[in-house]
Formats: sequence, structure tokens, C-alpha cells
Amino acid sequence: QQENNLDPELTVLQNLLVFARYFDIAAPEAERRSHELLTFMALEHREESRVPDLSGGLLRRLVMARALLNRPELLILDEPTTGLDPQSRHQVWERLEELRADGLSILLTTHNMDEASRLCDRLIIMDGGRLLVEGKPAELVLHHVGRHILEIVDPVDGLAEFLGKRQVQYENIGHRIIISIEDGSDLYREISERFCSGGCAMRMATLEDVFLRLTGRELRE
Repeated sequence: QQENNLDPELTVLQNLLVFARYFDIAAPEAERRSHELLTFMALEHREESRVPDLSGGLLRRLVMARALLNRPELLILDEPTTGLDPQSRHQVWERLEELRADGLSILLTTHNMDEASRLCDRLIIMDGGRLLVEGKPAELVLHHVGRHILEIVDPVDGLAEFLGKRQVQYENIGHRIIISIEDGSDLYREISERFCSGGCAMRMATLEDVFLRLTGRELRE
């Protein structure tokens, strides 16, 4: 769970009301905004709870509610769903999508490629402090990987030679071969008939495929 600077001695509602005073928000308006944001973040039933009693997902939503109290034009988030369970993660995503639809600009960092694909209109991929690519998620996938990924588990001998003759881009990662293809139906049929011993699966290419293609598959410190 990432650190936060919520006051553990105060309730959920009190944390928002105290924070509002830093922006000289009048008490009646601060209370109105606080209740509005707690409802928006599905925290209205926990407004009298104290911070130590909240789960990681509830804490993350409370921090976001607090960040919205002064109605910013830009919301900056650092890995907003790290460590959250799937239900909490999707709830945060839904709230961020609503905020984006309402015109709020959001700048976020994330290692979750599903999150980046879902929330970002544009993104950059960085590695070791270097900017590798920039663009719209779908365009990056199409440009760097293609439309489909074909994965072959424990392929039989001859597949690499077969792919080389057809000038098909692929990665050999030991017990699996990963192939990037535009339209995989014909290729899939031929490979599955001739080279699949452990199984073949075709799927849509994703932003994670782009990330791994550009940064490599080696483990990082």
C-alpha cells in the first residue's frame, strides 16, 4: 500500500473539511463539496470512519476526493490503482473516466498497461529515463506490434524456419514463440496444423505487447 498523508486522528469527512481550509473554501461550501465528492467516490457510508479503519481501495478513493476539493484543472496521479483488488481498481477507473468526460485533464504514471489503454488519450512509454515512444494507445499497438498476437507453446521443430521464409516477425522466449501478425486466420490454421504440439492461441495485440517489445523481457531491479 502506498503512503498517504491523511490524518489518522480524523474521520473521512473531517479530513476533507480540514483540507478545504487550505484553499479558503467557506465552511458551508466545503461541507457541500465534501458530501458531493464522498458520494461520487462511493464513500458516503464511511464519512464517520477513521482513516486506520479503511481498506487500501477506500483510502485511494478518499485521497482522490480530497484532491478534487478545490476543483483543479489538472489532476496528477502516481500509480493510482497499485495494490488494489480488481473491484476497487475498476471503481477507480470508472470515476477517472467520468472526470475525464467532464473535461478534467489527468496526468498519470502507471505500470499497468490495461490502465494506460483505458484511461489515456495519449501516452508515452519510458525506460531508464528515456522516452521511447509517444502516441495514442491503439495507434502504438498497431504500429509496433500489429493487430493480432499468435502464441505457440512448445512448438515443433521447423517453425522458426517456416516463419523466416514468410518474413513473419516473432519472438522466441524458450518454450513459447510469439508472433505479431496483421490478419492471422490463414497463418493460424497452417501453424496449428503443422507446428503446434503444446497449443496455439490467437488474441488481439495489447499495449503490454508494445511495452515488452520496446523494453525487453529481462527482469529489472
